[in-house]
Amino acid sequence: MDYREAVEYIEEVPKFTKKNKPENTLELIRRIGHPERSMKVIHVAGTNGKGSVCAFLSSILTRAGRKTGLFTSPHLVDITERFQINQEPVSHEAFTEAFVRVKKEVDEMIRDGYAHPAYFELLFAAGLLIFEAAGVEYLVLETGLGGRLDATNLVEHPIACVLTTISLDHMEYLGDTVAKIAGEKAGIIKEGVPVIYDGRNPESEQVILAQAEKMHAPAYRYDDSMREITGKTDKSIDFILNCRYDKKNTDAERSNVRDVTELYERIQVTVPYLAEYQVVNSSLAMAALRVIDPEKTIRDEQVVSGIAATRWQGRMETVMPDVVLDGAHNADGIREFIRTVCSVQKRRPVSLLFSAVVEKEHEKMIRTICENIRPVSIVVTQVGGARVVPAQELAEEFRKYTQAEVIAKEDVAEAFKTALARKGDSMLFCAGSLYLVGELKAILLKQEKQ
Repeated sequence: MDYREAVEYIEEVPKFTKKNKPENTLELIRRIGHPERSMKVIHVAGTNGKGSVCAFLSSILTRAGRKTGLFTSPHLVDITERFQINQEPVSHEAFTEAFVRVKKEVDEMIRDGYAHPAYFELLFAAGLLIFEAAGVEYLVLETGLGGRLDATNLVEHPIACVLTTISLDHMEYLGDTVAKIAGEKAGIIKEGVPVIYDGRNPESEQVILAQAEKMHAPAYRYDDSMREITGKTDKSIDFILNCRYDKKNTDAERSNVRDVTELYERIQVTVPYLAEYQVVNSSLAMAALRVIDPEKTIRDEQVVSGIAATRWQGRMETVMPDVVLDGAHNADGIREFIRTVCSVQKRRPVSLLFSAVVEKEHEKMIRTICENIRPVSIVVTQVGGARVVPAQELAEEFRKYTQAEVIAKEDVAEAFKTALARKGDSMLFCAGSLYLVGELKAILLKQEKQ
């Protein structure tokens, strides 16, 4: 089996299996020898921001000289993006070697009467083998969907758990309230393992703290009183972490709640993104790093330089001068996207390239965008294969809520070319779907190779 055959096999999996009970996945991990037990695992869950937190952690640890694996999803162009070692995707050969071994165990499992692993379960197993073979010391592990029943939750003893922003998304699987979704996400908290969490939403915080207390897990809380933004550009934000922390903000009744100011005191940070939500994500990563390294073997300057050096695809990512890709695709993500664009349009004009897939509330997203943003140019396109929303349908939705000219282009490459030609001196934001971001990344990669 070569790389192409391995990827084709994996891509076919959703056609003949579904998500399995954890016991089924545990059997696969047992058969490949529990490779996760040889690594120090930092487990990250949440609705938005978990991939960014993972990227910040991976960058810091790599910068500090620790061999670090990163398991994340989804990929945008190449499946090996999901498996990074010291911030570099693994080779096709390394992936194929690991997958061939996984496939052998899967075949034996099926003969023994077990269900075929699902798409994500196969990738998780292959990733563990990849990281074991590479001898990584730290594994930064992003959950897939949810947390409690996620394949990654089979890791028995992580060294820390991180819970990022929790909001309404994937409600058909996780529940129809923030509290229910938080319950699923908080399912990654393990006995005695410290949890670092975004405490800005009281509804999710209550659930997280209850679970942490139940599991005797020290809890470290982030909220916006712990940072002060000191400067912004179109590419970065400067902030001081923990400079205005008020002790009264913690839940004093809970003995397991810790003060994040125990970890840093007035540390100056530059986050290389123009979105304020990356201040939150980088702060969570910094707190997690210090929780697992209280002796400061990783120095503060290495933490700061690791944050500044972080690159994360498709999350307010500047890919060309004045061209930004953002994978915002749910209500909370769109709110943060709008917040960032509104900040930019105070200084300069903005333009928009947009697409969405069918199960997202795309008209609501479009109405919210038009109520807050005044693009000088709007181009819409279509992505998502079987989940596609026709470009003309998206254009008509925009025209209900804006007087700006809206251009529909079915082909993504043509839409991107049109958006670039029409942007003038504006900053172009490309948003609405990770599918759109992935296709644009592929276009840019092809242009680089020419």
